[in-house]
Amino acid sequence: MLLQFKRRGFGVGKWNGPGGKVEPGETLEQAVVREVKEETGLVVSRPEKMAELEFVFENRGEWDNLTHVYAAKNFSGELVAGEEGELKWFKISALPFKEMWDDDPHWLPEVLAGEFMKMKFYFDSEGKLLKFEHT
Repeated sequence: MLLQFKRRGFGVGKWNGPGGKVEPGETLEQAVVREVKEETGLVVSRPEKMAELEFVFENRGEWDNLTHVYAAKNFSGELVAGEEGELKWFKISALPFKEMWDDDPHWLPEVLAGEFMKMKFYFDSEGKLLKFEHT
């Protein structure tokens, strides 16, 4: 699995999947292709939606978001790290969960096994997971 170690912005200091915001006029799938290309140099084809995750932060409403998680097995191009952060391929059995968001162990293994997940996560204002629920 390709992960990115964030050097700047939201999630700095954590391993996470490449991604970002949807631009006006884009579909979710178009945003996935664009963001992955911008952040990794790779062009993905046929991304498949695997999860809808809602994140709520205490006293940090600007951090609240709804994330659509996509997976793509088909890609072309050469891996090139951009300004966002270092890129690294990880074996599924060796994901760096201690250096990822606290919610990741609660949904990512299921998604990687092919299960669609829809969940809501609640964090304190420092980004520590308080509770979660399946929605």
